[in-house]
Order: sequence, then structure tokens, then C-alpha cells
Amino acid sequence: MYDSHTFALFLATAFVIAATPGSAIMYVAARTLAGGRAEGIASTLGTAVGGFAHVAASGLGLSALLLASAEAFTLIKLAGAAYLIWLGIKMWREAGAPLEIDLTSDGIGKAFRDGIVVELLNPKVAAFFLAFLPQFIDPAQSVLLQMSVLGTIVVAFNSLADLVVITIATRARAGLLARPSLVTRIRQGSAAVMMALGASLLMSRRT
Repeated sequence: MYDSHTFALFLATAFVIAATPGSAIMYVAARTLAGGRAEGIASTLGTAVGGFAHVAASGLGLSALLLASAEAFTLIKLAGAAYLIWLGIKMWREAGAPLEIDLTSDGIGKAFRDGIVVELLNPKVAAFFLAFLPQFIDPAQSVLLQMSVLGTIVVAFNSLADLVVITIATRARAGLLARPSLVTRIRQGSAAVMMALGASLLMSRRT
């Protein structure tokens, strides 16, 4: 479905983005710090469900758009590349911002339900899927199938990052906040990757 270079670029970028501390990771950390490993895993499952919902919605929407207009599909990809650059700049500027964590325990069931809501109702997540995944889509093939495969990989990477956070938070309650300078560098690295990816995609589209 994909050539090796394109797929390797996708995997590398998705991995870096998944490892960057964001709202979903902070939610999982909060639930783990408050209620232990079980609440952390429940919250991770919830954010994964919300992520798959975004993948499905993006895939269906892009498939319909491609059927309606190939030019509109290309325009979406161009706008998505520009969005990635803007998102990278924003992430860099906010890299040093403190991480806010609420330590209120709500139970496993609520952690799962809230995880779905946190991911599903986050407009930034929806925008990200519409901006990121289409850059690796071949419109000559099934858009829905490609979005499903790539989206599943992204959600899996995000969940793996959550599991690492759960392990750290379980072993040391303040583990995630002990090295703020490291968190800043991780955010800056991810921002740089995002900007570079968006810029290269814009240039390749122009060519």
C-alpha cells in the first residue's frame, strides 16, 4: 500500500508525536496518580475509543470528499500541511508551560468514560487527524482503508505512550513532574518534527 520511505516517515513522525506530553497523556497521568494503575489503564482505553471515533469520522469524510472532488481533496492536504507547521510553531511556543494535573480519583468506570469524552470532544484531535493522516494517503487507493490502517497505528502508538506514563506514575507519584526541563525538550523536539514535516509536504505539493 505504501513505499518504504513514506511508511518509515509516517512511523517516525507518529512515534515522536505520540511521545509528546499533551492533554490525553496528562489526563492518563492524572487518573493514574489519583487512582492507581487500574484507573490509568481504564482512562487509556477510553482515549483509545475516542481516537478510533476520530479515525472513522476522518476516513468517511475524506472518502466522501474524494468522490466529490479530487481538487478539494488536494486542497485539504495542502491546508493540512500548513496546519502542521502552525501546530509545530504553537507547540514550540508553549513547550515550557507547566503541566496541570488534577489528582481527584473518580473510579475506573468514570475514568474510562471521561477518557472517551476527553479525546472525542477535543477539536484539536479531530483537526490533527484531518491534517496529519491525509499527507500519507494515496487517493488512487481506498481512502477509508488507508485511514483505518494509519489511524490504528497512531492510536496504538498513543496508547503505548500512555502505558509508559502509567508505569512511571505508578512507581513515583511525582515522576512526570520531576524533570520539567526534559518535558520541555521533548515538546520542542516534537514541534520541530511537526514544522519540518509540514514544510516538506508543502514544498512537495508545489513541485
